[in-house]
Amino acid sequence: MTADAAGRAREHVLDEHADLVTDLGDCADRVAAAWKTPPTDRAGVVVPLRTVLADSGALDGLPILLADAVEAAGYDLQARPVAAPPYVAVTSVGPVCRATVADGRLVVTFELFELDRAGDAATYRRRDCPPMESVVVELRD
Repeated sequence: MTADAAGRAREHVLDEHADLVTDLGDCADRVAAAWKTPPTDRAGVVVPLRTVLADSGALDGLPILLADAVEAAGYDLQARPVAAPPYVAVTSVGPVCRATVADGRLVVTFELFELDRAGDAATYRRRDCPPMESVVVELRD
């Protein structure tokens, strides 16, 4: 049941919020394009990404996306989500949306960045994937 719920939520996000998912990818592209050198600390991703997401309006769309994902998974929200923790957080990977549901926590992660450990120092880089492939939905205990 839980895998089905996460799958339904992911499909709903991809189908009904495709424009927002694309906007998130565009925001990540803008952040990465502004780097003179790739950052080695999470703040080098989080701070500019939060700014670009807020300026573009994408951050404000995430609570709606989360509420819709919860409904598509077959759950009810206990409270109306907002574009701030604990519902929406901007991390070094990308935005993460979380909601407590009857079976645990529904978590929607947009994996836009990754830590590249290949060089002398670990650096963040933009993931090389289409925005739709960045969407990961899990139901966690």
